[in-house]
Order: sequence, then structure tokens, then C-alpha cells
Amino acid sequence: MPSASLGLDRLAPVSPPPTTTLRQSTERPRPARPAHTAPAAATAATPVLRLKDIHLSFGGVTALAGVDLSIAAGEIRAVIGPNGAGKSSLVNVVSGLYRPDQGRIWIGGKDFAQVPTPQLARLGVARTFQNLALFKGLTVRDNIVMGRIATVRSTFIEQWIGLGRARRERDDARARSDEIMGFLGLHSVRERLAGTLPYGLQKRVELARALVAHPQLLLLDEPMAGMTVTEKSEMAHFVRAARDQFGTTVLLIEHDIGVVLALSDRVAVLDYGRKIADGTPAQVRDDPAVIDAYLGVAHAEESL
Repeated sequence: MPSASLGLDRLAPVSPPPTTTLRQSTERPRPARPAHTAPAAATAATPVLRLKDIHLSFGGVTALAGVDLSIAAGEIRAVIGPNGAGKSSLVNVVSGLYRPDQGRIWIGGKDFAQVPTPQLARLGVARTFQNLALFKGLTVRDNIVMGRIATVRSTFIEQWIGLGRARRERDDARARSDEIMGFLGLHSVRERLAGTLPYGLQKRVELARALVAHPQLLLLDEPMAGMTVTEKSEMAHFVRAARDQFGTTVLLIEHDIGVVLALSDRVAVLDYGRKIADGTPAQVRDDPAVIDAYLGVAHAEESL
């Protein structure tokens, strides 16, 4: 079946949005460094993330079945699939919210049967969620500063009195949040309550809160869900810029196959919890099993 049946042959690379598209903010993000070249070189090194034979079920319903996945340093690695394919279950296993029935997870070479969620930040992992998880009654700046909370070592008394270590941590958090706000064009709204912002900007604030910790691995669970075409283009630009500017490794879970194929270095495809394809965007785009899964051809034949 030709790829044209999905319209995939017409996909163009996602380019940085023109300045006029940043209509909610008058600021431009800082220019990214030249395109990151680590993925090809890093394949021989220890993966930032590796999953081996991951199985997960809920009450007899299989969510994941024998999934293997690896992500090289500096790579944008996407996982796609139809609704119910197991994408969010996979990212919840990586972040420790779910314990797999079977399999192992390696993060930066450390081996886990279940990732310890309280230690995610210390492991160099940050994530965003499908649904906004902002503190809507706090300002943009305060929401972003919250992304540094796992690095706090000062005691409550030190913070209350404002002793040296607490003051240094506070100043560092503010400096890092200022850096990220400049990077994402959020300075002009830094004192606004997060809940008063348009949806697209709220998603950007959530990305900023994840990036402020300078994570080695960034888990993005459908960061473009509910966005307009313009907002998706902006978000894709920021994700790529984060990789290029900071060397951040990205695991991207996303429904929009067009954005994914234009943005990612490698793509894995899940269907009914099983990995049915894994390769470059071009390889995945032309894979008959992927086309069948998205069109429902194989599923329709099975039901006859």
C-alpha cells in the first residue's frame, strides 16, 4: 500500500515559526546552536534510556507486550501509535508511575525493575503530562522555579531565616528560570498567573518547568495535544531547540504523525502494546505494518 494513502509523502520538515506566530509574547527565543549531531555518534555509547522486554497488563488487558527501546544521547526519539496502543503506559513505566510485570529499565546505565519516581530528578529525568499540570494560581515564574525543587538541599529553617545556602539556592533557581523564560519567549508573561494564559502558552510554561532542571532525559507525553497548527509548529521548534541548545535527549509521545516524522531522529510504533516498527522517519513512513495500523486494515480483516 503506498504511503500516499496516509498523506505522509506530503510532509515537510517542521521549520522554526516566524516571529509573527509568537503572538502571545513579543519575545523571540534565543537562537539555537547548530544542529546537534550526537545521535549517530552516540549509538555505540551507553544509551540514555533502555527498555528490555517490558510487559504490562491491567486486569488481564495487555498494555505492553515485550517492548524493547533504546535512546541515544542527544536523540529525539518518538513513540507513536493509534489510540490505546500503549504509548502513555510506556512513558509511565519510564517515569516509575507503573511497575512492569516483566522487564528491566536502564536510565544512564542504572538498572531498575521499577524506576523510583522520587529519584527521577536526581537521575536526570523530567517530564510533561498529557493534561496540564501547572499550579494555575501561581505566576509563570513561580511555576518554572518549582522545577528546581528537587535540587533544594537547605532545611526549612534555613529557608525561613534566609541563610546562605537557602539564599544561594533561591538565586540559582531564579537565574535558571530567567534563562529558560528567555529561551522560550516567556519573559513578558513571567508575572502573570499561569491559569490566565492561553492554552498554547500554558503548554510552553510546562515545558519550561521541565527544562529548568536541565534534564538529561526529557519525557514529553503528547505535548502538542489540543494545539492549533501554529502552536504545534512553535512547540516542535522549541523541542528541537532544546535538544540543539542544551543537548537534551527527548522521548516524545505524540499523536500527530506528521509532526513526529518531521521532528524525530528515530521512531518506534506501537499497536496493541506491541512494537511493530522501529527506524528512521522514512523507514517508518513506508512500513506496510504502520500504514495498516493507522488505517485499521489489518484489524478490520481480523474481525471478519
